[in-house]
Amino acid sequence: MVKLTRIYTGGGDKGQTSLGNGQRVNKHDLRVTAYGSVDEANAILGVARCHISSEEDILLQRVQNDLFDLGADLCVPEQKEGESPPSYSALRVTEAQVKYLETKIDDLNARLDPLQSFILPGGSAASAHLHHARTVVRRAERDVSALNMVEPFNHWVFVYLNRLSDLLFVLARICNDEGKADILWQPGQSQ
Repeated sequence: MVKLTRIYTGGGDKGQTSLGNGQRVNKHDLRVTAYGSVDEANAILGVARCHISSEEDILLQRVQNDLFDLGADLCVPEQKEGESPPSYSALRVTEAQVKYLETKIDDLNARLDPLQSFILPGGSAASAHLHHARTVVRRAERDVSALNMVEPFNHWVFVYLNRLSDLLFVLARICNDEGKADILWQPGQSQ
């Protein structure tokens, strides 16, 4: 368990921060950008939870916890060949966490009628916040993809984010009266 006795350290006052392995990097480092987007999505999920039922709240609480795991995973670079193993065990996202999301997506989606059009983000407050979180998760996916171009990371991080955006889409529809209150896109409506 993490114990925080002091909130500010001054260590970031010159534009750098420490990764989970102690390495100092710029605050605009691709790795920091990626887990920053994950943190932003997590914060939006906290807002969404203020507007949803207890069943979905329990699901999102688990997702928020998983996103902290995912941020911890991104915060600690993978060991490079020839490096000494770290003195700690790095937390890594697992296939089991991804499978859980897939099961939830399938269960929730079974409650919905198939889409006949794209939908516009909105409807209920819960749905709007979930769509907002979904778009930030998609940005996190892009940030992680950019990171992957320069250094390796745990593959399950990317898969988890991809499934999470799907879960948030389905859950947003559930929060719109199981899709009945979805706002359908009308192509060229105002032309």
